[in-house]
Order: sequence, then structure tokens, then C-alpha cells
Amino acid sequence: MTVPTITLNDGHEIPQLGFGVFQVDPDETERIVTDALEAGYRHIDTAAIYGNEVGVGKAIEKSGIARDELFITTKLWNSDQGTQSAHDAIDLSLAKLGLDSVDLYLIHWPSPHRDLYVESWLALEEIQAAGKATSIGVSNFQVPHLEKIIAASSTVPAVNQIELHPEFQQAEVSAFARENGIHIEAWGPLGQGKYDLFGNPAIVEAAAQTGKSPAQVVIRWHLQAGRILFPKSNSAARIAENFDVFDFELSDAQVASIDALEADNRVGANPDTATF
Repeated sequence: MTVPTITLNDGHEIPQLGFGVFQVDPDETERIVTDALEAGYRHIDTAAIYGNEVGVGKAIEKSGIARDELFITTKLWNSDQGTQSAHDAIDLSLAKLGLDSVDLYLIHWPSPHRDLYVESWLALEEIQAAGKATSIGVSNFQVPHLEKIIAASSTVPAVNQIELHPEFQQAEVSAFARENGIHIEAWGPLGQGKYDLFGNPAIVEAAAQTGKSPAQVVIRWHLQAGRILFPKSNSAARIAENFDVFDFELSDAQVASIDALEADNRVGANPDTATF
């Protein structure tokens, strides 16, 4: 199965469906990423703070998959924001991953209490120019944060990776992204199990109508909206199931019923107030 790709604002392509390793045990990461690669995933999303870049790198190395067939993302952690520390952080991440470059490097959070995200963004431009990251972007940035880095630099982020799921659809940030050529990546695309998404009648009905699981229905909803996403699982069967979403489409009515679930239900941290 070939995953659809999206062309970013810098001309590079990204697979629309990837595999995330947030909260994946470092000791289990190599096995789990291997399962994902065997299921067909070629886009892996990790981060320095996850502590599992080494496992991701081992899985990549042992897979035998050509580097140019893979899309690897990692992220600059908050305490590493700043000019020199950002350069040091990407070098450490690349060493752990066993790679010469990543396909996408993100500022993980704006961390506004540090007020270093503009400086860090300028450092990411330098990292990109040095060939250590093909594309650069941000994660968890609100509109004012985006406006500030765009005004201060010559680069518009390729992506903004944000919490986004049926009960928290981030209309304002998504609209700004569309207007500025920034692609949205959804983290926690299935709600992280923090509310009964799969028991919602709109999801249950769409699953029954399509003969797919509730998770597959929600993944398909994201894909049809043009978002990039990377569901995670530790189960090989679930990893494969989450990838099996390209042989059906939701109807306009089914999409509308899921769109209507918006409830401003943020289940993760608020980027404006998070101080980690």
C-alpha cells in the first residue's frame, strides 16, 4: 500500500500517515518501530524528550529500507531552546538516530515563559541550511507564536504539529495554517483514550456503515481533511489495522457528523501556559 504524500511549502514531500512513538518504552522502541515498518509505515515521528531516538535508529538500520524511502521527524526539546543549544541538540539527536540528517525538525513547544522560540527558529533555519534537516517546522504553536516567528525570519514553518482530534479541532490555528501554507500534523489524533471517542454514536455508526473499526474511521476522517497524522500503538495487530485505511472513504454526511463533535476538549497541555 502506497501512502499518499503531501507537498510541503518548501517543495519536499511527506507521507500523510506516519507512526508516532510518544510514550513508547525506549526498551521496546526497536521492536515496535520494526513492526510499524513491516506493516508499511515509512514516516516515523519521534522527539528528543521521548528518550527513544536510539531505538528508532536501530529499527531503521536493521530494516534494510533505503534512507530515501523513509521520512524521519524529531524535535528540539524546550530546555534546549536557544542558538547554540539547538545546534547541539540536533547533533545529539542525529547521533542517537544514526542519521546524517532528519527529514523534519520541529521546535517541540513554544515555551513562551522562556521567550526563546524566535531565537530557536532562527537556529533551525541554520540547521536546515547546514543540511541537517531537510524541512523545519514547529509543534504546539498558537497563532501569535506563528506570527512572531514568521515576522522575524525568512522561513514559514513547513508544518505545525498540534493536538487535534474530533472533540478538539483547533479551527483558529488550522485556518491560519491554511492561509499561510503551513500543513497541520495532528498529534493525539484518536484522543489518547482520554474520552470515549470510540463509543460516540457518530463514530460507531460510521464504523458500522463502512465495516471498519472506530479507530480506522477517525484516521480516515483526518486523512480526508488533508491532515498529516501518526497514530501510535504497541500492538502489532493494531499498528497494522491503523495502516489499513486506504480502501474506503467516509461520505460527506459521515465527515459532517464527526466534524460536529467539536467540544473544545483539550486533553493535553495548553501551549500558552505550559512551563515544562
